[in-house]
Amino acid sequence: MKIPYVDLKKQYQAERKSILKILDKTLGSGSWVGGDEVIRFEKNIAKICKTKYCVALNSGTDALTLSLHLLGVKRGDEVITPPNSFVASTATIVHLGAKPVFVDVKEDQNIDENKIEEKITKKTKAIMPVHLTGRMCAMDKIMKISKKYKIPVIEDCAQSILSKYKNKMSGAWGDVGCFSAHPLKNLNAMGDSGYLTTNNKELYHKVKSLRSHGMEESRDNIKNFGHVSRMDNIQAAILNFRLKNLKKTIIARRKNLDIYLKHLDKKKIYFKKENLNEFNTYHTFVIQVERRDELKEFLKQKGIGTAIHYPVPIHLQRASKELGYGKNDFPETELQAKKILTLPINQFLKKKDIIYISNLINSFYK
Repeated sequence: MKIPYVDLKKQYQAERKSILKILDKTLGSGSWVGGDEVIRFEKNIAKICKTKYCVALNSGTDALTLSLHLLGVKRGDEVITPPNSFVASTATIVHLGAKPVFVDVKEDQNIDENKIEEKITKKTKAIMPVHLTGRMCAMDKIMKISKKYKIPVIEDCAQSILSKYKNKMSGAWGDVGCFSAHPLKNLNAMGDSGYLTTNNKELYHKVKSLRSHGMEESRDNIKNFGHVSRMDNIQAAILNFRLKNLKKTIIARRKNLDIYLKHLDKKKIYFKKENLNEFNTYHTFVIQVERRDELKEFLKQKGIGTAIHYPVPIHLQRASKELGYGKNDFPETELQAKKILTLPINQFLKKKDIIYISNLINSFYK
């Protein structure tokens, strides 16, 4: 039996007729860059995230970059963030000439909010919590710190569309929420795409201008030199279609988690279960185990696709050499990097698939 980690082929086959109709309609409209589908997508996202505004962009990475820039982060500044995210979170900070100031994580893989305050200096210009795996950070405590020191918060929501913390949506807590619609995400485009949410009217208008060369109202009115970070109308149309099934997708992934937790041997694997104030959308299902690499290879031999998010913490990457961090600086992050393993949890799995994977893992540790 072969069970892939993700199954985009199966998703396409399930949606093929609808996708082809969408492509034909959108391409036939002649409106490929910008257009009605982009506007509709922005309205849809703002509505479900319960924010005033949404701006459709080329990627989640661009959403982070533009947000940092517009919130005043520049060369020599510092931005607080965890060291266990995808590299894009840190790269956006570095590209602006600022320094990422890492804060270690808790057992749930999210930034330890109790260690943030001790890292704040006069150079701190933003706090960037990452809602890893679809589980939100303790945003109430982070926002209290933000208010106390008057430091803006940029939520990295790349993996957390529709996640909630204390019944408030991902992307609605901070000054900005930055989302990815990469093909591997729960709400996925058929290529690179992203978007941001905000309640800040001024920031909203500035992002809309900067995403399109700095143009305002027309091509002849350039207020500031900008970027090219537009979501095309084709991706927006696909995302609008997939938005209709997003809740079903998340329900399916949460049901898959329940099956795993019912059948996996809790004595051999560790998984931090949700608290009552959390609603996790399970972009990924990450367990922590001993002999992780051996287990991964064992599952591979049995046809089970897995992944590791992420095997090398950002502060130990070669690209981080000049940042001044080293081994043992963030012990929890480094410990987890040796133990974490991401199992298939996509919405196309069948109950028997999950039981099969669980039984294989249990047998490995006997």
